[in-house]
Amino acid sequence: MPLEVEETPAPLKRHDSLFGDAEKVSHSKHHGSQVSWMRTLSLAFQSIGIIYGDIGTSPLYVYSSTFPNGIKNTDDLLGVLSLILYTLIIIPMLKYVFIVLYANDNGDGGTFALYSLISRYAKIRMIPDQQAEDAEVSNYHIEAPNSQLKRAQWVKEKLESSKAAKIVLFTLTILGTSMVIGDGTLTPAISVLSAVSGMREKAPSLTQTQVVLISVAILFMIFSVQRFGTDKVGYTFAPVISVWFILIAGIGLYNLVIHDIGVLRAFNPMYIVQYFTRNGKDGWVSLGGIVLCVTGTEGMFADLGHFNIRAVQISFNGILFPSVALCYMGQAAYLRKFPEHVPDTFYKSIPAPMFWPTFIVAILAAIIASQAMLSGAFAILSKAQSLGCMPRVRVIHTSRKYEGQVYIPEVNFMMGLASIIVTIAFKTTNHIGNAYGICVVTTFSITTHLMTVVMLLIWKKHVIFIALFYVVFGSIELIYLSSILSKFIDGGYLPFCFALIVMSLMAAWHYVHVQRYWYELDHIVPISEMTTLLEKNDVRRVPGVGLLYTELVQGIPPVFPRLVKKIPSVHSIFMFMSIKHLPIVRVVPAERFLFRQVGPKEHRMFRCVARYGYSDRLEDPKEFAAFLMDRLKMFIQEESAFAQNEPESNNSIEVSEDQTRPRRSTQTAVYSEEVIETRVSNHSGRITSSRALIQTVEEEKQLIDREMAQGMVYLMGEANVTAKANSSILKKIVVNYVYTFLRKNLTQGHKALAIPKDQLLKVGITYEI
Repeated sequence: MPLEVEETPAPLKRHDSLFGDAEKVSHSKHHGSQVSWMRTLSLAFQSIGIIYGDIGTSPLYVYSSTFPNGIKNTDDLLGVLSLILYTLIIIPMLKYVFIVLYANDNGDGGTFALYSLISRYAKIRMIPDQQAEDAEVSNYHIEAPNSQLKRAQWVKEKLESSKAAKIVLFTLTILGTSMVIGDGTLTPAISVLSAVSGMREKAPSLTQTQVVLISVAILFMIFSVQRFGTDKVGYTFAPVISVWFILIAGIGLYNLVIHDIGVLRAFNPMYIVQYFTRNGKDGWVSLGGIVLCVTGTEGMFADLGHFNIRAVQISFNGILFPSVALCYMGQAAYLRKFPEHVPDTFYKSIPAPMFWPTFIVAILAAIIASQAMLSGAFAILSKAQSLGCMPRVRVIHTSRKYEGQVYIPEVNFMMGLASIIVTIAFKTTNHIGNAYGICVVTTFSITTHLMTVVMLLIWKKHVIFIALFYVVFGSIELIYLSSILSKFIDGGYLPFCFALIVMSLMAAWHYVHVQRYWYELDHIVPISEMTTLLEKNDVRRVPGVGLLYTELVQGIPPVFPRLVKKIPSVHSIFMFMSIKHLPIVRVVPAERFLFRQVGPKEHRMFRCVARYGYSDRLEDPKEFAAFLMDRLKMFIQEESAFAQNEPESNNSIEVSEDQTRPRRSTQTAVYSEEVIETRVSNHSGRITSSRALIQTVEEEKQLIDREMAQGMVYLMGEANVTAKANSSILKKIVVNYVYTFLRKNLTQGHKALAIPKDQLLKVGITYEI
């Protein structure tokens, strides 16, 4: 009888808590190339109402902002029109539509998306919470630098080793965020004020003060309804903006044909040279008004998450650009004949029968433009919170259809108040336009710098292409920025005030947040000390499940010993819970939790890291608790399976040379039977062991269910952070006053996490950093 050799089963590959479901996750990108053309065209139509409201309403105020003192020479209109057309072609079309959109983070765009994309390829974040398991998440999509292009590896090493580079990148990111907030504050003010000003065409007796009051009433309404979200009126956005584009294109074509079709000569860039030659410094100063034709361009990138690249390219090149270009050309043709009407160019150029329909649609378009920028500002701030740049505030998701539509009550109140104050204080669009332009161009410049890092580190493009991108777009934006800064006194200071306040608050919070994390990391409790602590204090195990929230993703936080000493009891199942935001858009639920056993198994203490992308929403408490316990039971089962499949060296059979030497067939048969009997015995032992293991696992699961039925208690450390006595005055101000003010006056962590009050227990502790 031949001896059959039994194959040793391959050892299981450890996936921690991700084993099993992790393999079922799709690795397809969020915006893959498999989208059908019908779906793409549908998305292109929807994008019209979401991302083009701001840039589409720019014709309301561009010419009046460019010529605040009137038109001295009608030939200047050809130069200004040429500048408008080529600005639209170079910045929104070439830079954003055909280059920047491809730097999306798994379909999501914006300043923080670029920062998170860079932080995946280089460790530039100042909080050391990176874990090797993070790279296994499906949406991480990290690619190792090409060994043939050592430049990318060199850039990576420089970014990771230079603290100054990390600070610069972080500063650029929060500066861009601050400017977007300023944009979201000024867009409603300038759009609504420009649209309402048209009423003076049919009601000349209406004073500017009355126009301002009507605008304030509309602004109050816009900010008041933010809590309902845009989902309720989202279906009307695209049709209204589409009607707006048809109207402005038709009015522009009418004025072009009726008044002066010769303005089409403006496609010749020589008129730009002649304009600057003729006007000199005045021509350079006027760039501050011309750049307003591209306001809202950043929205194409920031709101990319709802659409795809092809849809945005189709809607921009097929609808937006032709419509606004015709409108600007028609206004230039009208002003060639009536240059004195430049303060109210848009409404003066409308044919009489079309005035009221256009006025009504203009008001609606201004409201939609305001709504789009506010939604974008809320979305960016929610991402800033995930990076620890601002206090935990409650982010309310207002749409089930669009995950990126969020609402932050505190931010909405402050932005609404600022927008109303700006409208009352400035009263006209000229001064607001000066401030508006700085927000727009600064955001453009920040995107250019971050894109250059992406090209060097991630795309690994040829250095000539990178240099062309940086020099061409960077120099154009620098020229525009220098022009706008010349109007610093005339309203240009406003965005700098916004940026200074917002950046100071974000930087102060982030600084203390990082220092607090390092403090906890330096004072973690070793597991051996934890076991001693539990035995020394005669800690009782009380029924139920306890979750101790901590920022740390490794180690036991210093608040735990304080909890044990004050209340010498720990729940039967105890978990150190960390909410961690990865530098990706979303984490699929199957990969949400990462578990570790803490101490001996009989203690039933675990470490859990709940991982979210910066666009993920936190579940409600009941859903979160049920999902958490379900995954915990799966983790216990998997850990038992791994333990059982560990190779056992003592089960191997040693055979001597004499036994293996060929002898008589009877002896060989006897030896084979002995081996078979031994293997049958081992196999039976394994079956018995497996049954006992299954029974043990089932008992553990039942125990979890029973303890869960007893209730779950959330424990949070109420940390009072103070600066050390020998700290500098600046550090004391930042830590003791700014950080403390933000922590006490903005929504606290348990409210942001939606933890029920009757299940919350806070443990006070003081950190000196």
